[in-house]
Amino acid sequence: MTIQHTYSYAATLQDSLKINWRVEDLIGEGKTLDFSRPFLPNSLARTKEAPGLNAREKLILNHIRGATYLYLFGLVEEFILPFAIERARDGAHGPKDRTRALLAFAEEEAKHQQLFARFSEEFRKGFSTDIEFIGPPRAIADAVLAHSPLSVAVLILHLEWLTQRHYVEGIKADEGLDQHFVSLLKHHFQEEAQHAKIDTLVLAELASTASRAEIEQAFSEFLEIGQLLDGGLAQQVKFDAVALQKASGRRLSEPEIAELEASQLKSYRYTFLVSGLEQENFVRTIRELSPEGSARVRETALALS
Repeated sequence: MTIQHTYSYAATLQDSLKINWRVEDLIGEGKTLDFSRPFLPNSLARTKEAPGLNAREKLILNHIRGATYLYLFGLVEEFILPFAIERARDGAHGPKDRTRALLAFAEEEAKHQQLFARFSEEFRKGFSTDIEFIGPPRAIADAVLAHSPLSVAVLILHLEWLTQRHYVEGIKADEGLDQHFVSLLKHHFQEEAQHAKIDTLVLAELASTASRAEIEQAFSEFLEIGQLLDGGLAQQVKFDAVALQKASGRRLSEPEIAELEASQLKSYRYTFLVSGLEQENFVRTIRELSPEGSARVRETALALS
């Protein structure tokens, strides 16, 4: 199976080398989060529409969503990093541009882990309430990597492309967001834009030697992983509701909690699943890979919306 694209490892490597930022440039050393401002654009957090909450509580919920955004992206790096290293090892004796591009990819993903960890550390300094998170990350990563490399490649391509939508939506909104969180979205976007190209190249390599049955199986596994992640998001919503009540000092009734959780689950699904499933570059690539598989993905996106 051939996937059409205009990318190359050599060109992508050169583009990635032009991007040169450090974690300490973005947070720490006097650069602190402003808790008087929201962290995530409303298109991602959807806290402005959160039912039954006043303005203060909506801001607190937005901050909680900022913390979970950091955690969940740190979590997915737990399987992206070893996947990139494994792909580099696969072709270690082949073209050196490919090896260097994949190793640079892996190094940048490790940097992103540090980035999210440092922002999380800064968050804890300014937020008085502990937040519970799903996990442990290593167990989730192991569950993802237990699937075929082709299905994981589809998943990672989906995740890389959705970060592009997150940044574009974040800067277009002009909602007075905390400047350091906007900077995180921007710099994450810059490197992930290159990673999406490398993911496409890797996916094309894996697909080129796969049978039709293997490709269709990969789509089934991709959707299975999606179900796994969706279950985690549903649990995170419940953790968030507990954290919100602790941080706000107000106990919500059971009907209020149920309504809030339903609203926030829809938001989480958009942020971490649907925004990638509907991203035009991702849709175009998987349609070339399998029209049937693409149709199944589209049905899933509609069901989650």
